[in-house]
Amino acid sequence: MAEQEVVLLDEWLSMLGSRAKIALAEKGIKYESREEDLSNKSPMLLQMNPLHKKIPVLIHKGKPIGEVRIWAGKREEHEEAKKEIMECLKRLEETLGDKTFFGGETFGFVNSTLFSELL
Repeated sequence: MAEQEVVLLDEWLSMLGSRAKIALAEKGIKYESREEDLSNKSPMLLQMNPLHKKIPVLIHKGKPIGEVRIWAGKREEHEEAKKEIMECLKRLEETLGDKTFFGGETFGFVNSTLFSELL
């Protein structure tokens, strides 16, 4: 049996995993979901996310897709980042206007992120 091109290492309670699943489903991307036991992490999880050893991990063609961590740094940097995020959200809200979804009439990544927070 051929190995799946896209693999998601996940845990059923993970909100971030839910976001990834929603985005993959909306984009019609077929993937293999592998449930992780966080009390006994798999060798694949430890190999694909050796620094943080956390889920979810999205793997494409055997390589993990990296994540962005904005909350690393000093408290002042956090406050500045919060201000920037709030400004971005205000601009997104203005852009949305009367549209059904962010970005127009098509469900996309931003929508999946917002939707998963409501789950």
